[in-house]
Parts: sequence; C-alpha cells; structure tokens
Amino acid sequence: MNKYKQILKNREDAAKKLLDVIPIQRFKDESWKIIAVSRGGLSLASYIRGRFVNKIDFLLSESIMAPNNDECEIARVCEGEEIVINENLVSCFEIQYDYIYGEAHRKHEEKILSLVYRYRKGRQFTKIENEIVLLVDDGSETGMKFMTALKAILVQKPKAVYIAVPVIPSDVLELLEPFADDVFFLHDIDDYVQTALYYEELEDIDDETIENLLEDK
Repeated sequence: MNKYKQILKNREDAAKKLLDVIPIQRFKDESWKIIAVSRGGLSLASYIRGRFVNKIDFLLSESIMAPNNDECEIARVCEGEEIVINENLVSCFEIQYDYIYGEAHRKHEEKILSLVYRYRKGRQFTKIENEIVLLVDDGSETGMKFMTALKAILVQKPKAVYIAVPVIPSDVLELLEPFADDVFFLHDIDDYVQTALYYEELEDIDDETIENLLEDK
C-alpha cells in the first residue's frame, strides 16, 4: 500500500499521465465520446479532453446499500434504470431481490432524475449507438460504477468501449477487462484501499462545477 501512497499529485496530473497511455491520435481522429461515471471522473475527463473537441457527458448512478449497513454497497442503479448486483453479498446477507429493485426504483425517481434536471437541465444522456466511448473515473474501489456504466452503454450498441482510470485494484481490472475493448490505467494495485490515498490532493467536486463542466460539453 505504501508503495503507491500519493503517487499522483491531483486529477490534472493523473490526466496528463493517462494521455501517455491512451492512443491520443485515435482518440482525436475517431472523436471518442468521453463518459464520466462519477463526480471526480467528470473532473478528470475534462482534463483528459483538454484542448480537444471530443464530447463529454456524465452517466449518473446511485448506490443501493445493504438494509442494515449503510456502508455496504450491494447494487447500483443508473439513469436508464440498469442495475448491477453484487450477487455474493446479496447471497451472503440473504437480501431479498424485492428490496433491491424497490430501492433502485426509489433512488432513480427521487435522486437520479432530479440530478438529470439539475446538471443537464433535463437533457437526456448522450446517444452513443455506433460511437466509440471512453468511460472515465479517478479510481475504483469495487468496479460497481464501471460495471453499471458498461451495462447501460453496451445495450446502446456502441462501436467500442474503452476505460481510462489512473489507479485500479488488480481484481477489479480483471473483472472489467472482458467487458471493455481496452482498459487504460497507470497502476493496478493488489491491496487497494481507497482512491484518495493515491492522490496528494483530491478536491471535492460541487454541484456548480458539475453544471459548468456539462454546459461546456
């Protein structure tokens, strides 16, 4: 763990280093669409895009927590109501699927739709059929955000889906690789703890910043 502690300065630093492993000429010429899967991912995506004219968007999703543990994510739902479930946790804790689907619907109606109106002024998520997509996050503890995004994106039949993430657990990398055309990363870490540990600075991204980044998409 200590080997990777604060190995990145901030998201801008991470983006510059990712641009060395992303095939930037193809990124530009093929007009890859950049899709952030988190608030921090949106900030990182804006740095990756930089001076290029690639389109950028934010795929909204919300956690579904275990009934008696608000720190244990058992599933995730995104704005198209696609759901990814951690089957091992659900089985271990004997959680009913009715609870998961009920919570998913509630989170979609009460949280996600309100954020769609706030951040995108009601605009629907960008169309990506036959497009090349780059999913972006600043880290990934469990891979749930990426898996949910992949489920939502792949049903729209894109031409290709890539992932860019500066730091990622080794087991999550193995989980994601079969579903993506490629994963661009800087460090895969066996004993991954939490994303903030690997940055010197990881500022919070407030609602106003998100609105501004999406207005400038």
